[in-house]
Amino acid sequence: MSNDVTSTDGGASTAPPTRRRRVLWVAGVAGLTGVVGLAALGGLAARDDKPSSDKVSDAQSSTNRQNVSDAGGADDKGAKDDVAGDDEWSGDGWSGFDDQSGKDDKGGDKGGDKNDEKDRAKQVPCDTDKLIQEIVFANSRNGGVLELAKGCTYNLTRNDYEGNGLPVITERITLKGEHTTIGRDATADYFRILNVGPGGHLTLKGLSIKGGQTLQRAMTMDAATVWAPYSALVRSTASGVEAKPAAAVKAPATVAAKPAATVAAKPAATVAAKPAATVAAKPAGAGPAAVPLVEEPGFNDGAGVLVQPGGRAEILDSELLYNQAGGNGGGLANFGSTKLSKTTVAHNTAFFYGGGIFNAGVLQVDESKVKDNTGIIGGGGISNGAARIFTDDVDGGSVWVYKSEITDNETLGFGGGVLDVGGTTTLHDTTVSGNTAVLAGGGVAVADGQLTLKNATVAKNSTAGVGGGLAVAFDSTATVENTKIKDNTAGFFGAGLFNEDSVTTLRDSEVVGNRAIGPLARGGGIYNTHGGEVSLHRTKVAHNFATRAPGGIFNQLGSTVTLDDKSAVTANRPTNCENVPDCFA
Repeated sequence: MSNDVTSTDGGASTAPPTRRRRVLWVAGVAGLTGVVGLAALGGLAARDDKPSSDKVSDAQSSTNRQNVSDAGGADDKGAKDDVAGDDEWSGDGWSGFDDQSGKDDKGGDKGGDKNDEKDRAKQVPCDTDKLIQEIVFANSRNGGVLELAKGCTYNLTRNDYEGNGLPVITERITLKGEHTTIGRDATADYFRILNVGPGGHLTLKGLSIKGGQTLQRAMTMDAATVWAPYSALVRSTASGVEAKPAAAVKAPATVAAKPAATVAAKPAATVAAKPAATVAAKPAGAGPAAVPLVEEPGFNDGAGVLVQPGGRAEILDSELLYNQAGGNGGGLANFGSTKLSKTTVAHNTAFFYGGGIFNAGVLQVDESKVKDNTGIIGGGGISNGAARIFTDDVDGGSVWVYKSEITDNETLGFGGGVLDVGGTTTLHDTTVSGNTAVLAGGGVAVADGQLTLKNATVAKNSTAGVGGGLAVAFDSTATVENTKIKDNTAGFFGAGLFNEDSVTTLRDSEVVGNRAIGPLARGGGIYNTHGGEVSLHRTKVAHNFATRAPGGIFNQLGSTVTLDDKSAVTANRPTNCENVPDCFA
């Protein structure tokens, strides 16, 4: 599949590379099911120490909140007459968006006339029914700006027939608040909070979107089975991980409830299991397979906010908290165009991919925090695309993360902090730290995609498998510039960097202080295998450790590691290199 996206930096096209079709080897890997679990890393299982309300976000205010349900509530006595001006986006030149929130609306009027935001603003009292009513009116009147009550909690207790707590956004609508929450009542039926439909454009400012929940699928699959086809070493090492069965993972409990209806054109019936044989290569002489230009969301994707293909969203100075998706994207599932600025995405869960954020469109994350999220199968913090489970894989779109923090996220599969499957991901001036993955890529994992790390830090991440800091696999391309990969740990290979069947280039970077600590562990700094190519330019690999030699760089025969004369491999234990030309062992 492919996605029609533009470059995230205004330069050359960042469309995903040409990919071979992935055939999932379900047969023969069933034995992996019981060998991987959260206990291997001492606490990856879903946590019981949920933060109290005063620890939800770094930006959480102590302002006294009003609470109101769908049945009505107190009128707001503190609504602002005027809201702070829009933030200047550091990514204004990014080609994914051609306008800026808060400026004159050129598309809100069908006749093309400019609309002044103040003239269109409507104050909404602290009453959930009034909020629903005003969104309905705004949809019917070519959009509008809704100023929500300060310190109010709009408590949603019911949903529409499509499983949405609020009306689907079909026009240009802005929801402004100040320490204001829109949340799903804990006793209510399962539904997401916000849904942006094709042609809709939602802007959120100063809001907390909290507690959305979509139904978990009754049929699930363990992470080891899903990811086995993507890495030969994952298949060979998973059985050596001394851990509890993956089935023992403590995931949020689900209750019997009617499933949310589909929100996109693809009916839920298409999610039925499909034999792996149907993905086999097409007969010789057959023409190219027809693939859609965009991916479609599943019926249980996006518990907090769902952006459908053709929809757009801007989330500014806001929070996505404690949302739980039965599919992909606990806090946010983006299939259109979305940007987040100065926003916290925390304590969300996805039973498949993207505990915090799932992307299959165009996504920008700017000066934000993605922390303490859980993606069961992959991408604890952010997942750009998804490996196949029941249907074909979902190719990632384009993701650009700038001056942000991705911390303390977790997964059973690939990519504790960030995962890319068949997409393009750039992490610029961003820190990825304290994340955990059982199988591969404690910090970042990429499979069949393109990854760029620039002026980034990948530190103190961990995995029971391979690639504590960074795992690059399945014919991917990774470029690492002015980046520090340090103090990461792995139970098997490549505590700093694991590169398999892929091309990774490091420039002006450091791979230091990483530790491969399992009984069979090798390549504390870098482990390169299965025809992979790693090139180091003005890069230091130092003070890394492995149980078995070498501690610096291990290069399997048939693979290639190239060092320029300004790179240094030194002070690694027990030795520096194996099968690496121009490296003193």
